[in-house]
Amino acid sequence: MNKTFNHIILFLVAAFLLSSCQSRNAVAKTKSDKKVTHIFLIGDSTMADYTGNYEPGKDYMKVRYPVTGWGQVFQPFFVKDSLKGLMSLKDSVKIIDRAHGGRSTRTFFQEGRWRYVYENLKPGDYVMMQFGHNDGSEKHTERYVNIEGYKEFLRLFVTQTIQKGGKPIIITPVARNFPWKDGKLENVHGEYWQAPIDIAKEMNVPHIDLNKISMDFFTKKGQDYVSSHYFMNLPEGVYEAYPKGNKDNTHFQPEGAKVVAQMVFTEFKNIIKTK
Repeated sequence: MNKTFNHIILFLVAAFLLSSCQSRNAVAKTKSDKKVTHIFLIGDSTMADYTGNYEPGKDYMKVRYPVTGWGQVFQPFFVKDSLKGLMSLKDSVKIIDRAHGGRSTRTFFQEGRWRYVYENLKPGDYVMMQFGHNDGSEKHTERYVNIEGYKEFLRLFVTQTIQKGGKPIIITPVARNFPWKDGKLENVHGEYWQAPIDIAKEMNVPHIDLNKISMDFFTKKGQDYVSSHYFMNLPEGVYEAYPKGNKDNTHFQPEGAKVVAQMVFTEFKNIIKTK
């Protein structure tokens, strides 16, 4: 995809999406909704909620656990006491995690996952978007998006969030557990780290540099601890879903997901307080 082609395609699909707003509203309309701020999470597997109906008909505890996306453990941070002083939020906050494994900005849009968010978004709601892991994966051509296409889809999500009266927050991709050099975790995302920051500045919307924050935090904790406690590096015979153990330095165990969710929540509060 060259840049001109990206612009043409995105203009057409955006026009189509904007002309189609009559599908059933999947977020229940209740009187209490007026007092609820919804925070929609869109992104990839590192943000996903693997419980519930993530894989229809499959038991999370048997086929997935302990893999945990940080969005899966984000809701508990929004207890009533934590909302004090955050005047732009309503009486309560509901996290709606639409992130899904293997999705890039392009496939998230093409599969209609963005449509759900767009059609259910209400004024004052937030959309937190974290992509990059799959956009930058050239070997997976079914999900790969070049850097200009990546930026275009981020622009689309931001623009349409604002059109609905929502508040976009762009998040850089969370760090992977490699490469380590001289005791320091380094960037693995290349240009896909800087691009979201560039779009946030271009469109004057807030961003959270989760890649840098998580790299710095993991470096302080040390490679051994991070590998065994945060990422999905599992011993044999402990978890039903992984009888032979597991080696995975992208996805999180519960402890890792919680520390990343805490990073995002802290930065989110800082954004809210400055608005």
